[in-house]
Amino acid sequence: MSKKATESAEDMVMENLIALCKRRGFIFQGSEIYGGLAGTWDYAPLGLMLKNNIRKLWWRRFVEIRDDMYGVDAALLMNQRTWEASGHVSGFADPMVECKKCKHRFRQDQLADPKKCPDCGGQLGEAQQFNMMFKTHVGANQDSASVSYLRPETAQGMFVNFKNILDTFHPKLPFGMAQIGKAFRNEIAPRDFLFRAREFEQMEIEYFVNPKDWEKTFEHFLAEMHAFIADVGLTSSKVSNYEVPDGDRAHYSKRTIDIEFAYPFGKKELYGLAYRTDFDLKQHTEFSKVNLSYYDEETKERYIPHCIEPSFGLDRTVLAVLTDAYTEDELGGEKRIYLKLATSVAPVKIAVFPLLKNKPALIDKAQEVFKLLKKEFGAVVFDDNGNIGKRYRRQDEIGTPFCVTVDFDTLEKGAGVTVRNRDTGKQARVAEQELIAYLKKAGV
Repeated sequence: MSKKATESAEDMVMENLIALCKRRGFIFQGSEIYGGLAGTWDYAPLGLMLKNNIRKLWWRRFVEIRDDMYGVDAALLMNQRTWEASGHVSGFADPMVECKKCKHRFRQDQLADPKKCPDCGGQLGEAQQFNMMFKTHVGANQDSASVSYLRPETAQGMFVNFKNILDTFHPKLPFGMAQIGKAFRNEIAPRDFLFRAREFEQMEIEYFVNPKDWEKTFEHFLAEMHAFIADVGLTSSKVSNYEVPDGDRAHYSKRTIDIEFAYPFGKKELYGLAYRTDFDLKQHTEFSKVNLSYYDEETKERYIPHCIEPSFGLDRTVLAVLTDAYTEDELGGEKRIYLKLATSVAPVKIAVFPLLKNKPALIDKAQEVFKLLKKEFGAVVFDDNGNIGKRYRRQDEIGTPFCVTVDFDTLEKGAGVTVRNRDTGKQARVAEQELIAYLKKAGV
């Protein structure tokens, strides 16, 4: 297949996926009734359930089952000195160019031809640095003293709380702080659906270590990040590590690995793992005049800890999961679109049907089965809308792994229910008293 044909096919996959996300209630365009707002997306019910499942898996792996991690939820607005100390005020910028003809603006580093406008073919002007932070004012006065910013990352909220955690919980090194929250970047050219947006959610850890231990801690978190990728069900062959070379790393990093994923629009950064050294705590010590050192009771040393940062884009994870799961095949001689979601992240785990919706006895029995499964598994829905074939297709499109149907044999012969597998379309008859055990064994 030619490069052009491949790109066309990849574009079609994204178009079909975006249409499915709207049609089935995963993702809506932000402010859509007013024509939308570029770079903003609203999570609809099923998208939110998918996102929450990913969030819970992350929190469990990196916080709940560990004894060295402290969860925080820092404020979106911070004292402007925070961003001066971190370097964002002076250096958080992208190169922007403007077309002299149509006046459209672009990030120069994302253009195939840095001199030619991709929209009209006109000549592009000289690049200017564009600071991506959203600037605002706190309080009634709008002067330099009231300036603040919507945070462009969640990391700084953890660094400025380092001393609070030390004073409150008295942890011993190594220990970490974990946070899930919104960040905001005024992207010049948001694109690729959820991948590059102006409002997004991060799942980040700042893990503090003795400098002599940074390498083994770095490798530990690299392995844990790949384990999390398996938790959410991403295809391992689509995931790769990119060692960011000298000159391309952020100014604070001594080593960075980007974990990349093969999206339909190309191989792009999914997560990042950075060795930030003692840069951040030193900067905040200098700017705040507060001592952010650590006293090691065992070695009797006082020093500023170094930091390992595993950083995860929650929205990019949602996009990776959706693009990886999007599948077109044939079933029963008909074309089918379905989401091959891992059961761990699927918004709905089980759908329960009566074979027919106009038979009260079938509906009553199906409701009984539904309530039983709902109590046990939670993410279960009752569906009697349309014929059974349409219900199967609808549940396939939202990625429901199993459909349970109550039919006349259930009522008249006590023959149990049928359980349909989403991926294969095959059905098995299962006794009611064995249904919960059967579904648990199948991975629900």
